[in-house]
Amino acid sequence: MKRRRTALLSLATLLGAALTTLPAQSAGADEVEQVRNGGFDTTADPWWTSNVTAGLTGGQLCADVPGGTANRWDSSIGQNDITLVKGTTYRFSFRASGVPEGHAVRAIVGLAVSPYDTWQEATPVLDAAGDSYSYTFTSPVDSAQAQVAFQVGGSADPWRFCLDDVSLLGGVPPVVYEPDTGPRVRVNQVAYLPAGPKNATLVTDAAAKLPWQLKNSAGDTVAHGWSVPRGLDASSGQNVHTIDFGAYRKRGAGFTLVADGETSRPFDIGAAAYEQLGLDAVKYYYTQRSGIAIRDDLRPGYGRAAGHAGVAPNLGDTSVPCRPGECDYRLDVSGGWYDAGDHGKYVVNGGIAAWEVLSTYERSLVARTGHPSRLGDGTLALPESGNHVPDVLDEARWELDFLLKMQVPDGQPLAGMAHHKIHDAQWTGLPLLPSDDPQQRELHLPTTAATLNLAATAAQAARLYRPYDKAFAAKALSAARKAWTAALAHPDVYADAADGTGGGAYNDDNVTDEFYWAAAELYLTTGEQRFADHVLNSPLHTADVFGSNGFDWSRTAAAGRLDLALVPSKLPGRDDVRRSVVRGADKYLAALASQPYGMPYAPEGNRYDWGSSHQVLNNAVVLATAYDVTGASKYRDAAVQSMDYILGRNALNISYVTGYGEANAQHQHSRWYAHQLDPKLPSPPAGTLAGGANSSIQDPYAQSKLQGCVGQFCYIDDIQSWSTNETAINWNAALTRMASFVADQG
Repeated sequence: MKRRRTALLSLATLLGAALTTLPAQSAGADEVEQVRNGGFDTTADPWWTSNVTAGLTGGQLCADVPGGTANRWDSSIGQNDITLVKGTTYRFSFRASGVPEGHAVRAIVGLAVSPYDTWQEATPVLDAAGDSYSYTFTSPVDSAQAQVAFQVGGSADPWRFCLDDVSLLGGVPPVVYEPDTGPRVRVNQVAYLPAGPKNATLVTDAAAKLPWQLKNSAGDTVAHGWSVPRGLDASSGQNVHTIDFGAYRKRGAGFTLVADGETSRPFDIGAAAYEQLGLDAVKYYYTQRSGIAIRDDLRPGYGRAAGHAGVAPNLGDTSVPCRPGECDYRLDVSGGWYDAGDHGKYVVNGGIAAWEVLSTYERSLVARTGHPSRLGDGTLALPESGNHVPDVLDEARWELDFLLKMQVPDGQPLAGMAHHKIHDAQWTGLPLLPSDDPQQRELHLPTTAATLNLAATAAQAARLYRPYDKAFAAKALSAARKAWTAALAHPDVYADAADGTGGGAYNDDNVTDEFYWAAAELYLTTGEQRFADHVLNSPLHTADVFGSNGFDWSRTAAAGRLDLALVPSKLPGRDDVRRSVVRGADKYLAALASQPYGMPYAPEGNRYDWGSSHQVLNNAVVLATAYDVTGASKYRDAAVQSMDYILGRNALNISYVTGYGEANAQHQHSRWYAHQLDPKLPSPPAGTLAGGANSSIQDPYAQSKLQGCVGQFCYIDDIQSWSTNETAINWNAALTRMASFVADQG
C-alpha cells in the first residue's frame, strides 16, 4: 500500500532536570546503560510524569493513575534525552505491578519529539505482585532525542502503577528472530473442495520421494501415496516436496496429512468454510465504516462510537477544509471506509476496493456458477438489512456515497474532478479509536487519478443500483460523466509523492490505465460510442496488462479488461478481449505450476511486493475470470488452489486471514483492532486479510526482525509491522472476490 509512520501523541512536561546526553556507543561495543536512575533508590530525577500523582515507595516509583481517561498517553511516566545508535541492539527491561490486577501498561522506546516514532513497544498486563519484563530490539536510527515512556491512561477506574529496575542496555547481542513455522507438512488449514484440487507442500531434506497418509478425524488412514521432490524453492529457500491427494473426494472435518514423521495442521474437505468466508470478508467493511456508530449487536465485540462525526475530540468530516492555500471551500466528506490501519480515506484506493466488491456481486449475476443470493438482502447483518437491496450493495453504497462527496463542486476551479484524499494533518499514534482522534482533517488537491477512479466506480454503480434505486443510479452516472469530462480537460494532474504526512501519498504519474478503466465502465453502462472509441483506441486495449504483481490501485487497466470480458456488451472485438484474459491466465497458470507452494505469484527477482497476499488473490481473479469465459476446468482449479497459499500452505505455515486456520494472523497493524497493545480493544474481525510478505520490510519493527529474509519469510504478525501486516480495504476486496468464487464452486 504505502509507507506509514507510527506515532505517539505529545506527552507531558518534564519532572526534574533533563538528562544530559550520554555518549554514543558503536554497534558491537561493550554494554552501556542508557537510562539514568532506573532503580529509584533516592530520587525520581530525571523522570517526568503526566496526569499522575507519583512518588517513591520502598525503592519504587509508584503512581496513582486517575480513572476516566480515554487514551493510554493521557497518563504517563517517562525519561527523555536518551541516545540510540542505528544498528545497535538494546535490551529494554523493567519490573512493574498494578493494583487492582489486570491493567495494562504501554511501555515504549521512541522519539521524544515530533513525529514521535516508536521503535519498541509492548503492553504487558500487570498483576499485584509485580513481574519483570524484557524486550530486545535493534535501533533503526541514530537519535539523541529518544525516550523511554510508560503510558498508563485509558482506564475508566483509578489504579496504582509501580515501576522499578528500568534499564535500556545498549550493545547487547541481537536476538535472532526465528518464526514458529509448526509442522513441516504445509496445508490449506481451512478447507479443500471435495471435487477440487488438494495439494500440500512438505519441507524436508530428503532427495527421494516419501510416503504420505491422509488421516480422518479418528486417525484412520483414508488415502496414501508418494510425494514429488521439487528441490530448492526460491520463494522460501527451502528444500521441498509436493503432495497431491486430490483423488480423495469425501467430505469431512479434522483431516490431517502425515509425511516424513510430521503431521499437518487440521483441515476440512467441504465448501461450508468458503461460504462463511465469503460473508466475513465483506462483513469486514462494516467495522471499517467512518461517520457511523458500529452496533455491537451486529458485530459483537466491535461496537464503537462514530468516528469523525464532529463530536469532541473529533473535528469531524462534515466540514473539512483543504490544506492551507489549496482551496477556499469546505466539503462534507463524512462516511466511507477507513482505508487501512489509520484514519485516512483515499479515493484512489477506495475506488479499486469499491470496484472489486461491486464486481463480486456483478460476477454472481453474469457467471455460469454465480449465486447472487449468497450476498443478498439479510446476509451480512448490516443496519440496512431488510431494505430489499442486496446487502453487498448496501455496504458498497457507504463507500460510493463518500466518493461522490469528494467531487469538486460546480463553480470552483477544477470542478468535476475528485479530491485525492482526506486524512489527519499529522500522523496519529496507535491504538486510537476513530472517535478519539483529535487531529484536524484536511482535503488534499484533486488529481486525475482520483477523478478517473470516481468515474469508473460511479459508472459501474449506475448499472448495478438501477434495479433498486433509480435516483441514486442516475446521480452516480451524472457524477461519472462529469468526472470523465473533467479528467479529459485535466489529464495530467498528479499526486505529490512527498505528500505523505498524516496519510499515504498514493502517488501515480501514469493514468493511461485509469482512463482505460473509466472508459470501459462508462461504455458497459451506457453503450455510447465515444466511450467505445476510447477503449478501442487506447494502447492498453491490446497490451498485456496482467503483470506478475497483479493489478492494484496504481495498475487498474486489468479492472477494465476483466469487466469488458465478463459483462455482456456489443463492444467490437469482444472475443479478442476474452482471449487476452485467457492469455493472462495462462501466464499465472504457468507461475502456479512453477511454484512448489502452488500460488500464481512469482515476482521478478523473488521480490515480494507490499500487500503480496492480495496480489496472489488478484492473479487468481484473472484465473477465475478465464474459467468464467471459457468453462475450462484448469482455470477453475488453479483459481481455487490459489487460496491454499493464503490459508496456510506457505513457508510460514500461517493463514493470512484472521479467524481461519489453526494458526492465523491476529495482530494486523490497526489503530482500533489493537488488542495486542490494549487488551480492551479487539483483534481484527474474522475475515480480515493481512498484507503478507514484503521484501522491502520498510517499517523499523520488521527491519529489526527480518533483515536478510527470503521471499515468503519477509512477514511478521505484529501490530508494529505496518509494511508486512497492515489491513486494507483493497486487500479485503480481493479476498471478497475470491472467497465468493470458491464458494460458488462448492
